[in-house]
Amino acid sequence: MDLNLKNKVIIVTGGSKGIGLGITEALLKEGAIPVIVSRNRASVEGVINKILSNGKEAHYAIAELTDPQQCKKAVEIAIEKYGRIDGVVNNAGVNDGVSLEHGNYEDFIESLKRNLVHYYLIVHHALPELKKSKGSIVNIGSKTSLTGQGGTSGYAAANGGRNALTREWAVELLPYNIRVNALIVAECYTPLYEKWIKTFDNPEERLKQITDKIPLENRMTTAEEIADMVVFLLSEKSSHTTGQLIFVDGGYTHLDRAL
Repeated sequence: MDLNLKNKVIIVTGGSKGIGLGITEALLKEGAIPVIVSRNRASVEGVINKILSNGKEAHYAIAELTDPQQCKKAVEIAIEKYGRIDGVVNNAGVNDGVSLEHGNYEDFIESLKRNLVHYYLIVHHALPELKKSKGSIVNIGSKTSLTGQGGTSGYAAANGGRNALTREWAVELLPYNIRVNALIVAECYTPLYEKWIKTFDNPEERLKQITDKIPLENRMTTAEEIADMVVFLLSEKSSHTTGQLIFVDGGYTHLDRAL
């Protein structure tokens, strides 16, 4: 399906690894121009060099997203390079295990900075261009905002904030025809997920315990499946969809796991 994203400039935070890389690759397939924001220079430059060698267009900005000035600069780099922004995918973040019992004020605030505050800052600085292009925003979220997980108060609170900002922005940006949606992830096998699974004594057994509870096909969601929904939400094909929390999770969050 042609989603009419050719030459659309889309900022993707954390777009060089895991789910973010899947989104970058899906955008490229549609002819869009991803601008990847990453703090890992080696990772993002490797991805960009591969993209350019394949004859496609992309750009990047190095930014530590907990720093407000670096968030602002990342958006400015995209505008300086292409003169426009047609969409934003807020994706970067980490389930950092800042808990109620063992965490503290400083850790909790840092978790919000790592996982929520830059969602606001990137869109805030991109907004003048999004108004011109009538662009679209997709916030990547997590089931932890609805189900809880235990031991991750900072991340869960940040994801609750992502959901709330999605609805708030959808209302605030109605006059500009800017659509805002969130894609909620449950169990997706990424390099970070693999690293977490390997912390268990028997990682294969632990992984099977998780996948057995995913109703549809008893398997993990792939980064490609998430990315396909993201590009759809960015596109004109979802032209009357805004303020929605969309779950690409094989039914994990809402279906009876006794199934």
